[in-house]
Order: sequence, then C-alpha cells, then structure tokens
Amino acid sequence: MYANDYSQLTKDYTRFEQAVLFLEQLPRSQRQEFMLTHNYHQLAEDYARIEQAILFMEQNFRHQPDLKEVANSVGLSEFHFQRLFSRWAGISPKRFLQFLTVEYAKQLLDESRSVLEVTYESGLSSPGRLHDLFVTCEAMTPGEFKEQAEGLTITYGFHPSPFGESVLAITERGICNLLFISGGNREETLQELKDTWPKATFRQDPTQTQPFMERIFNPVKHQQALPVILKGTNFQIKVWQALLKIPSGTVVSYEDIATQIGQPGAAQAVGAAAAHNPIGYVIPCHRVIRKMGVFGNYHWGTARKKAILGWEVAQKEGDQ
Repeated sequence: MYANDYSQLTKDYTRFEQAVLFLEQLPRSQRQEFMLTHNYHQLAEDYARIEQAILFMEQNFRHQPDLKEVANSVGLSEFHFQRLFSRWAGISPKRFLQFLTVEYAKQLLDESRSVLEVTYESGLSSPGRLHDLFVTCEAMTPGEFKEQAEGLTITYGFHPSPFGESVLAITERGICNLLFISGGNREETLQELKDTWPKATFRQDPTQTQPFMERIFNPVKHQQALPVILKGTNFQIKVWQALLKIPSGTVVSYEDIATQIGQPGAAQAVGAAAAHNPIGYVIPCHRVIRKMGVFGNYHWGTARKKAILGWEVAQKEGDQ
C-alpha cells in the first residue's frame, strides 16, 4: 500500500466513527431514513469520479490507458479506485470497464434480441424481473397537450442518485420528469423543466418527491407500480412506451425499436424521440445504442449513459 492510502484510511475511519456516533443519537425512525438518504449522497459523490474516469478513457481511447492511469486521472490510487467501484457498482473496475467496450456492446445486442422477443410479447414493463421498474403509463390528452399544462401543479425536488444529482417532478397523476443535472447547474436544469410545462404552477417540496426516488432506485424493496404521465406527440409516446419494455441489463438498437413500433425505416426519428425523453432512467432511453455497438448520444452525456449501462449489467451479473 502507498503512504497516501494510509492517510486516506485514517480519514475514512474518522468519518466512519463520526457517522456512528451521530446515528446513535438519532431516534430509530429517523436513523433508517438518514442512512438511506446518506447512501444516495455517497453514491452521487462516487458517480462524479466514475464519470471522470469514463471521460478520461474516452479522451485517451487510442492508447488504451491501464487501470493505474485511469485511477490517477481521478486522483486515486489503484487500491482506492477498487474500493470506489466496489462501493458504487459492486464489481471491480476492470470488470466494469469491460462492459464499456464496443465488443461487449455488440455481444449484448446479440444476446438481448432473443430476450426482447419474449419481453415485447408480455406487454409493458413487468415486475417479474428483479431490478426492473414496474411502470404504468398515462399520456396527456390532446386537449391537455394543447393547453400546455394550464392549471397543472407540478411539485419538484433536487435529489442525489447513483448517477449524480437530479431533479424529480411529479403531478397528482404520477412522475412527469426526471432530469440529471450536469456540471452542478441546478438553475439551467430547472429552467428546462419549466420550459416543458410553460403554463404549469411549480412548487419545490423534496419531501413529496423523495418517496418516488426510493421507488425508482430501490425497486427490489419498493415493488409498487410507478405511475408516469407523458406529454409528447403520438410517435414520441409510442417510442417511450417501447423503451419501457427493454429489461435492465440489456440493450437494443434504434432499428430494433423502429421495427417494434411498426415503422422499420424510422430509426433516426426513434433517436430523436429518445433524445426528448422527459423521464431519465425510468424510461430507459440509455438502453438504446447504435447497431454497430457504439453507445451513441445521450441527453445527459455519453459518460453518464455508459455509467448507467455498466451499473445495470453489474446488478444483473450479481443476481446470477
């Protein structure tokens, strides 16, 4: 071990000891809630370094940096880099980074097609798969779409997640938006939310949105239907509903989705609809990649797309 490893371990222990003492002073009901929320904060902090590592590899893909170089790029030793990935994804960084190669993506595409043939016959997302969300969809009526949410009240809150900070928005009918925040710019992300619903009334209340975050990122514990309300064109809604059928830990191509909705020549339009997905992660547009195994674009950055996909495959491997 390196000298800075001992220094880091000392800091880690001090924080751990402080956390234990703090938790001991809380009532039992508050203790569990704090631990769950704090865990999301830790995962969000970890994600920031995961994203840095993925970006470093994207920028240096020609010479294929080794594990030590990638660890150094995020200011960690190999030892602490291992700990980071074990805590965030449950696997080693070497195994995780294998998930992000074009070769693995092509293999996953091939394997996924047989799974999807069964999945698409079984309707919308099913609660039968351990890490999948059971989502129920409702689309706004043409009249509501035309009125641009006039009279609608939207409650939102900023929350940490395993993929960085996000803003979650809900109505009395269900989740309407989940947007990841890039570069810590809350104001820009909040404005994007408000532009989506120009005539709605907004109120910030994270205590109302937090239970939905728990159901999104801990589906094993919260096996309840997750209601979402969608506002889009008929084509966009068809695409978003098709995306909900893709199981966690699998990927499809844009052409696969176009074929599934009965418009095999509309792969480019499918990509445009995926780019306008209003409910990140829940509607899994990140599970659609190019047919050659290239991950493709993502509204919240290609590094985040790769991180989410790698994390999901790691969860799936852990269940086998």
